[in-house]
Amino acid sequence: MVLFVVVELVLVPLAMCNVHVFKCPISDPLPILHKYYKSGDLLIAGIMSQIYMAINPMTFEKCPSEELFDDLFNFDPIRTYHASMELLSTQGRFIPNYKSGTQNHPVAVITGPNSDICLFAAAMLCFYKIPQISYGSAPRIDNKKQSVFFHQMFPNQAHQIMGILHILLYFRWMWIGVISRGDETGELFVQDMVPMLSQNGICFDFIGTMPPIGFSSELFQGMAEGAEMYKIIMGSTANVLVLHGEIQTMIVLRCFLQLPEVEDIPIKATAKIWIMTAQMDFTSLPLQRDWDISFIHGAISFAIHSVELSGFRKFLQEKNIHSEKDDGFIRDFWQQAFLCSFSDSTVDEKDGEICTGEEKLEALPVSVFETTTTANSYSIYNGVYAVAHALQAMQSSRLKSTATGHGGRWNHLYQEWWELHHFLRSVSFNNSAGESISFDQNGEIVTEFDIVNWVTFPNQSFLRVKVGKTDSKIPPDKMITIHDSAIVWPTMFNQVQPLSVCNEKCPAGYSKRKKEGKPFCCYDCLACPPGKISNEKDMNECSQCPEGQYPNKEQTLCLPKDISFLSYGEPLGISLATVALSFSFITALVLGIFIKHRDTPIVKANNRDLTYTLLISLMLSFLGALLFIGQPEKWICLLRQTAFGIIFSVAVSSVLAKTVIVVLAFMATKPGSRMRKFIGGKMSSSIVLSCSLLQATICTVWLATSPPFPAFDMHTMTEKIVLGCNEGSVTMFYCVLSFLGFLATISFTVAFSARKLPDSFNEAKFITFSMLVFCSVWVSFVPTYLSTKGKSMVAVEIFSILASSAGLLGCIFSPKCYILLLRPELNKRGHLIKTKN
Repeated sequence: MVLFVVVELVLVPLAMCNVHVFKCPISDPLPILHKYYKSGDLLIAGIMSQIYMAINPMTFEKCPSEELFDDLFNFDPIRTYHASMELLSTQGRFIPNYKSGTQNHPVAVITGPNSDICLFAAAMLCFYKIPQISYGSAPRIDNKKQSVFFHQMFPNQAHQIMGILHILLYFRWMWIGVISRGDETGELFVQDMVPMLSQNGICFDFIGTMPPIGFSSELFQGMAEGAEMYKIIMGSTANVLVLHGEIQTMIVLRCFLQLPEVEDIPIKATAKIWIMTAQMDFTSLPLQRDWDISFIHGAISFAIHSVELSGFRKFLQEKNIHSEKDDGFIRDFWQQAFLCSFSDSTVDEKDGEICTGEEKLEALPVSVFETTTTANSYSIYNGVYAVAHALQAMQSSRLKSTATGHGGRWNHLYQEWWELHHFLRSVSFNNSAGESISFDQNGEIVTEFDIVNWVTFPNQSFLRVKVGKTDSKIPPDKMITIHDSAIVWPTMFNQVQPLSVCNEKCPAGYSKRKKEGKPFCCYDCLACPPGKISNEKDMNECSQCPEGQYPNKEQTLCLPKDISFLSYGEPLGISLATVALSFSFITALVLGIFIKHRDTPIVKANNRDLTYTLLISLMLSFLGALLFIGQPEKWICLLRQTAFGIIFSVAVSSVLAKTVIVVLAFMATKPGSRMRKFIGGKMSSSIVLSCSLLQATICTVWLATSPPFPAFDMHTMTEKIVLGCNEGSVTMFYCVLSFLGFLATISFTVAFSARKLPDSFNEAKFITFSMLVFCSVWVSFVPTYLSTKGKSMVAVEIFSILASSAGLLGCIFSPKCYILLLRPELNKRGHLIKTKN
């Protein structure tokens, strides 16, 4: 089997003119400038774009002529359709839809590298059921009839988008810009990519389009749009830009990055990480030859997986102007690559050298010509061999039914050539590099992407360094492999992996709050509220510490709370216990003094039984304060508040009884008074017993309905678990305090009303002052108790018990002890009964 390739390169429009303006003669279309043909048993054709032409838009006001070739830039649908129809015409004549015989009929057509070329060619080739193999791009074929015969040397576009996503996630680039082609292909790319990236936490500073330049007259308008795009790119805070384009996109990109050299753009250029799609490649116009290429230094791009083909470099290096005389493309390429002209060329030779034809391709900088096996070269190579293997498979399937000679065999194949696409879709083979080549059910090649890092050098050369690859057969979160230590970053980043975020990550201890009117990647950082933590960066919300734990100072982790209660081992507990024992001892001492002097007039005059009762209750009050110190237990919680209430009721009711007896005693001295019968032990005892029993009843109800119990308070204090006694019923607790307040108020009122009694009965003055101290302490107790937390509440109650008890002890008994111990001469009956003059 002999295979030859027909390559159609950079075509020009068909002859057209506006018949309403003037009459045009009928003629053949303008010739295709660059084409190459070799005859053979079977032909594989190619329609490829290798040169970019700048043309003026068609006005249809004059007939096409070869003068059009003087203004070159674009590749448009007309040229593609022209090339497609010429393939279907008899060799040497342009008669669409007519062929004399089957000798020159192509069995397959390779198209590329632009998606437009592939789509336009598919519209024609599908009518003739000719298999088409595209390379260098990933056009979306929506027409089912066309897709049957369409094969791509490019993997599924979704696979590339998934690769871009995982590169961004791998390097934690969450704030990016996107630039795409300003056509349907670019729109589809953005529609597919943006939602996927957004769902994975990546957001966009901007999404722009590359200014389209289809005709030379649009150049200035395109440059104006490019200037605006330049301002957006360089003014962006995103350090990473995803660039979707095709093989010619690099030309346009280099143009508008050169704008500051010719336009007054105040924005300074900043380093960016370009992530380029596999459809792009390094291309340039002759005028761009000396332009700086450092902007792609450190860029990352995808590329169709390729390997170096044995002998390919040598094949290119041996190419020269004499090797293919019928290939007009080489001649044009040679002049522009080596900046020379041939002696018979119409190109101005004033400033140029004469081409000798002996120039060496390997001497050209890589930015002009690469002699390595690029992804596009590798795709074309595999595409040609895929057709060859499909033809071989098709031939083998026909051998049994074919008995004709050599030429007849091929004629029979031509009669059923349209079936080739079935064999092409199922082809599978290993190429000369040992790589497996096959297509999936959609006609897309089964292969992976290489991840390439671009490294540029001052001599306008560059290297494509493979730093990773994709693998679509493993879970998506592991689909890329990257050797990040081998990556060279742009010079301005000092070989440090760049960050690309809208703002710095919120540190641990903070949470994110979205900025109004900004993408979700942009947020403020707020410190966690009290009691909450965030132990990772960029937390959406702070979390509450588990019960029994509290945040550290930085609010980055939870620490176990210590159990806290007022213990005998801490200074406060020791101090209060010492004071309580000291006052208990003093009270016992006072009681001993009164017992020792029980038969003296001053002791008898102060009602010994009430005095003993008051002193004993005060001593118990001081000792009862010790119940509030130490680790609370069930019996302690049951006892301490009820004991406090009952003991204090006895003390206050004793004071009340003493006050009432003093008043009654004064009233009994008046002539004819009947108050004598109320003076005596029964009156005082009944007051003390009735008040004490009433308080005991309240406490009994409290213990029966909702008794106090030991409890852990997890929430009152931030860093402590307070172990204390839960009062069970707060209402009953305040009922006990209210009853004590009621007794104290009555005692104070009675004593205050009796303060002006004769000096012999000045007991009322001491009681008044003592009750004033008592009431002041407990009135202050309530707000202080409610405003404190933890063991401080217990300390406040102990202090109130000790202070109020000490007030009663000091105010009532210190004057009497003074007389008993220091002024015994005043302890006489005569002194007590004398009246005030």
